[in-house]
Formats: sequence, structure tokens, C-alpha cells
Amino acid sequence: MSADEPILELQEVDVSYGKLRALHRVSLRIQAGEVVALLGANGAGKSTTLRTISGLLTPANGRILYRGRSIAGRRPDLIVRDGIAHSPEERHIWPELSVRENLSLGAYRCRDRSAVEQRFEENLQRFPRVRERLSQLAGTLSGGEQQMLAISRALMSGPSVLLLDEPSLGLSPLMAQEVLGALRQLCEQGMTILIVEQNVHSALSVARRAYVFETGRIVAENSAANILSDPGLLRAYLGG
Repeated sequence: MSADEPILELQEVDVSYGKLRALHRVSLRIQAGEVVALLGANGAGKSTTLRTISGLLTPANGRILYRGRSIAGRRPDLIVRDGIAHSPEERHIWPELSVRENLSLGAYRCRDRSAVEQRFEENLQRFPRVRERLSQLAGTLSGGEQQMLAISRALMSGPSVLLLDEPSLGLSPLMAQEVLGALRQLCEQGMTILIVEQNVHSALSVARRAYVFETGRIVAENSAANILSDPGLLRAYLGG
């Protein structure tokens, strides 16, 4: 992969749910180490985009390139092995397993025990609340703690690209700030992140650029600063 080649690229991707077209010729590019937000109203196609990248959905048309290689239609577990991890909106933790067991399952494909232990410790440093809850059943955690666990579990696979769907959804303002603070640390460490976030200001506080979605199409793309300074764009597409 050359220095100017994106680590992740979508080229005119179409996705349908039965007869309903959910994505229309979506194209986007993300450079290594970049944090990019996907913005738009509910149902605009943001989560569908993440699910398509991670292999949970298969595009009807278009290409998805990771490090220059097509991954469209590839099995989700193989996409994780390739280096793309997805922390979904619903979190999908295993409530009847302990926090420690949930984290361990995030690294199930890694055979290097020293690497797993290093990731484990890095996550506990990033989310001290997770360390405090290691022996608890995951289902007993608060919403914010479950979100921290879901992100930590995704990071246990050692990804190059992290897909985050609504990381602050349903959290108290204090807990949301704690989660966003951890994301800023990941940004500073050079993690490539594609984030879907209903709270526009939260998303643009960590992202460098953003794509704005409307009814399955990308209708705008600009820097975070320019989007925040454009009242017309905020009103038209984001309700700001």
C-alpha cells in the first residue's frame, strides 16, 4: 500500500434490504490514522455502511477495498482477522459471561499470548472502570460500562481500523465524555476510526473529516471544522 493510498475505500457501493435500497452509490476514502465521522438522520444509511464494511451485509454493487484488496462479500470473521473491528450500536456483549471472558473472546483469533496480554492491559488502562468490573457478569454493568466493554472487546482483536456505531448513545453526559476521552486517546495513538454518532458535536470533536448521509446517499463531505461552521448544512441535514 503506497503512502497516499487509503487504508479503506468504498467505491459506488449499493446495498439493499430486500426491495428497499439502503445505500446508493456510496463512495468514501479513509487514510491510515484518520478519524472520519458519518453523520445524518436515523435511517440515512450510516449503520448500514459500517455493517457492509464489516461483512454483515453484502453489497449489490460497488467495491470495498481494504489496503487495496477487495473485501466485499468476505466473511465477517475473516475481515476481523484482516484488521477491521466493529463495535455495533447494540453492543452485543455476552451478558452471562464475565467482563474478563468477554474481553478474551475479542482476541479469540490471536494465538500470540503475549500480544493478547498486552492488549488486555492496554484496554484496562484505557478504561479503568472495566478493570474494576473484570469478575462481574457483563449483563450487570451500566450502559456506559457496557459500551466501554464493547469497544475494548473490539480492540482486543488488534485492529488497524475501528468501526464505532453510536458510542455515546443512551449514556449520561459524564459517561459519554469518558468514552469520548478514550476515543481521543486512540486518535492520538494513530488508530484509524470510522465513527457513526448521532451527537454531531461529539462526533466532530474527535473526527478530522465527516461525510453527511441523507436517504442512503452521501450529500456532503468536508472537514469537521467547516461542517460545524456551516449553519445551512447543519440545519438542512443534521437538524442543527
